[in-house]
Amino acid sequence: MKTNLEQFLAEEFGISEDLVTQMKKVEEQLEKEFLHYDEIRDYNQYKVLRAMQKCRLSDVHFNWTTGYGYDDIGREKVEEIFATVFGAQDALVRPNIVNGTHALTLCLQALLYPGDEMLSISSKPYDTLDKVIGISEDVQSLKSYGVKYKQVDLLDNGDFDKEGIKREILASSSLKMIYIQRSKGYSSRKSLTVKDIGGIISFIRGFEKDAVIMVDNCYGELLDTKEPTEVGADIMAGSLIKNPGGGLALTGGYVCGRKDLIELVAKRLTSPGIGKECGLTFGMSRTILQGLFFAPSVVNGAVKGAMFCSKLFEESGYRTFPLWSEERSDIIQAVRLSSPEEIIAFCKGVQEAAPVDSFVSPEPWAMPGYQDPVIMAAGSFIQGSSIELSADAPIREPYTVYFQGGLTYAYSKMGSLLALRNILRLKRS
Repeated sequence: MKTNLEQFLAEEFGISEDLVTQMKKVEEQLEKEFLHYDEIRDYNQYKVLRAMQKCRLSDVHFNWTTGYGYDDIGREKVEEIFATVFGAQDALVRPNIVNGTHALTLCLQALLYPGDEMLSISSKPYDTLDKVIGISEDVQSLKSYGVKYKQVDLLDNGDFDKEGIKREILASSSLKMIYIQRSKGYSSRKSLTVKDIGGIISFIRGFEKDAVIMVDNCYGELLDTKEPTEVGADIMAGSLIKNPGGGLALTGGYVCGRKDLIELVAKRLTSPGIGKECGLTFGMSRTILQGLFFAPSVVNGAVKGAMFCSKLFEESGYRTFPLWSEERSDIIQAVRLSSPEEIIAFCKGVQEAAPVDSFVSPEPWAMPGYQDPVIMAAGSFIQGSSIELSADAPIREPYTVYFQGGLTYAYSKMGSLLALRNILRLKRS
């Protein structure tokens, strides 16, 4: 006899009895793994709570300012709290940083000058930075200003190539920045853990003391009990509509790190002579901080949803990375599918699981900043919010879809179930 839940899933979502049985089996196998991430969630919850207490957060910090935003105590408190949570000297947290790519670009443009060299040691950065760096031609790329770019690819097992990194660093006479991308992006390599990042920073500092070490922290916040700035990174950046916004921040990005570097980035965001002193926050201090407060639990639900997706599709004969049992350092789950049609079916299932725009049918399109047509499923309360449930994929071989987010575990799980349901239907048709 079906339970109320099983009957509801069958009647309202078309989830078969066989798929429900598979769901239960997967969850039983994940139970011990989930407990590990629950412990990280609790640690980070208390870490955020203590930071807000130490910084003496008060409701007066939620008030509006207008115009230039001079002496905005709410904005200053937000940045103090972010710096405290992420173990940094200072932070820049602003709603006019439009996304993660913008936050990263501000850092690159603020810290790299003509003749400087940027060395990426985690293979090629995410696609949206191609024109920023000059990997793809653009009249305003760093390359067009005389900034040199080199990269050292990760080894086949996903580890840093220490010999290659040391060789490139010692051979350079103009090295200014060493760049690390924590998340896999649109690649099959593993995401880098904070332990991985701390280890390579310690290795580099054994022979290179001056280069700025920067980390793209997008999708990785609050997956561990430490952040890259707590293990030696000089500066890191990310988006508020990913992990740290907890699904409540309406927009924005952050940069955390050394005080002198944050000052330079602030001058790039505004102008020399102004830096951090101006910048209206449009009354967003409350939602940014409330989102940060919820973020440990929201990220926990998202990482559990990613693990469920990995195990569910592995049990169905698909290659997934990371594997459900592997250590997580971002909320992204990659699934290798068989065809463009399966990618589209997967993304349509994720869209059907959404509370917003569930009736919309996503299709591949020429998305700005990408080299191939991209399909994106995202029925979110905040447009483009990657901590909410979404899935996207470039339509190119190998046919890999990237699944992430979910404000709750149950919500994220539904996305996986409907994605697999659609693929099973496609195979039968």
